Amino acid sequence: MRIKRVVPFAAVALAVAAGPLAVAAGTLGMSAAAAVSVSARIGAIAAPAKSAHASTATVAPSAAQAAKPAESPPAKKNKLPKGFVYLDEVIPAAEYDIRYYSEYNFVGARVDGYKAPYAVMTQQAAKALKAVGDDLADKGYKLVIYDAYRPQKAVDHFIRWSKNPKDQKTKAIFYPDTDKAKLFKLGYLSGKSGHSRGSTVDLSIASIKTGKLVDMGGSFDFLGPASAHGAKLADAAQTANRNLLKKVMEKRGFKAYSKEWWHYTLAKEPYPKTYFNFDVE
Repeated sequence: MRIKRVVPFAAVALAVAAGPLAVAAGTLGMSAAAAVSVSARIGAIAAPAKSAHASTATVAPSAAQAAKPAESPPAKKNKLPKGFVYLDEVIPAAEYDIRYYSEYNFVGARVDGYKAPYAVMTQQAAKALKAVGDDLADKGYKLVIYDAYRPQKAVDHFIRWSKNPKDQKTKAIFYPDTDKAKLFKLGYLSGKSGHSRGSTVDLSIASIKTGKLVDMGGSFDFLGPASAHGAKLADAAQTANRNLLKKVMEKRGFKAYSKEWWHYTLAKEPYPKTYFNFDVE
């Protein structure tokens, strides 16, 4: 299985002239090359499609980043509970940028329960998401997966982090205009996450032809009003791109979360009242 590096994308709302990699490196206390290396994409690249019309945005890696050798992820333990699957085995054409395995996330550290950079989902959700990927491939796009199943211990990690007011190292990137202590109250985080039920996914889309992320008018896990469905964005194309993702997800049985354009849950999830706590490994 081929591994590809991910270039972290900082929030568009920051509009930092020096570029998001520079911000990430300075804020999280790592070099730009290290910021790139903490996250891995797993899976094959699908064959180029005829066209892709949505606007796109990306960050070019530096020479140092490009020269850094790829790291192989830990081998899968293959001890998933019955009814769960590794998503890359169902949707190999998708890109996988598992942020909570890396340090490039709002916590600024690898999150508890993420022992490998894999996406795990229930079989039903994975099957529905594969249909989404097939629909998007016909339009010239591929899925980019940031998170899927999330252990309850990871949510508990978020809770502990939120109660430490001194830790503000990721604020400029992920929640510049939001009080950290209010992230749960405002609905950006939850003490019981739908992710822990196994049928929720955080995702975006990219052009198959160019590999560039589609411009959604803001980045994954930007915890602020600009991330909401219906938010007033600077470019009409950004709204159209969010609507494209929403349309194809809803067509295959997923429902959107109003405050986060990247967050979707299978409407007929198989474990609606069960919160799992097994590791991603």
